[in-house]
Amino acid sequence: MGKQSKGHCRYCQMEYTKAGMIKHITACKERTKEIGENASEKQSGYFTISITGKYDKDYWLIIECRENATLEDVDQFLRDIWLECCGHLSAFNIWGESYERCPDSLGDWGPPAKSMKCQLKSVLNKGMQIGYEYDFGSSTDLMLTVSDHRIGPWKKDKINLLARNNPIEFICSACGKKAAVSVCPQCIYQGTGFLCADCEETHKCGTEILLPVCNSPRCGVCGYQGSSIYED
Repeated sequence: MGKQSKGHCRYCQMEYTKAGMIKHITACKERTKEIGENASEKQSGYFTISITGKYDKDYWLIIECRENATLEDVDQFLRDIWLECCGHLSAFNIWGESYERCPDSLGDWGPPAKSMKCQLKSVLNKGMQIGYEYDFGSSTDLMLTVSDHRIGPWKKDKINLLARNNPIEFICSACGKKAAVSVCPQCIYQGTGFLCADCEETHKCGTEILLPVCNSPRCGVCGYQGSSIYED
């Protein structure tokens, strides 16, 4: 097994793998302290959800969501941090049922889909795993695992990012020496698409189609340029 990617805790900056971070988050002293300082009479339920690329688990996120947030809220968060490039369709798969932003209520393309406007507390339970797909053409597939549910003080933000993987460094496919800064969306499928700044200019497919290396499982796919909201 290769070396697993690591990330830093939002609260204490300690570094762990995804599995280690899930365990750490529940016991993090700095997080517990912040929750205590912001305690109020108003309470809410919260789901802790870990998210990974279905086919590349080096990319991961750990988020906490208010239980009255909707699947649509989670979809928008995923688009903002990891996915949005051309306004593609997306869907969650929960127990064999599809939840979409604009569901086809007539079922012209299969069983009728449900709306993403449903609250998380109506569809999620601790321990369950669900699928997610962005872009039904050049798709990016994710897996979401509900690792915890707790009751705590009400927070203004429906979704909070607790941790994510550190940016993954790719070595240039051409020279094999320097860190890649761009990726060719055509060559990436042959495993040779990563390019350093020096090798970009001589790439056979040209420079106009190159995309930036991003900390996302959608890196190198379609026209994805990275998030304008969240830094890598």
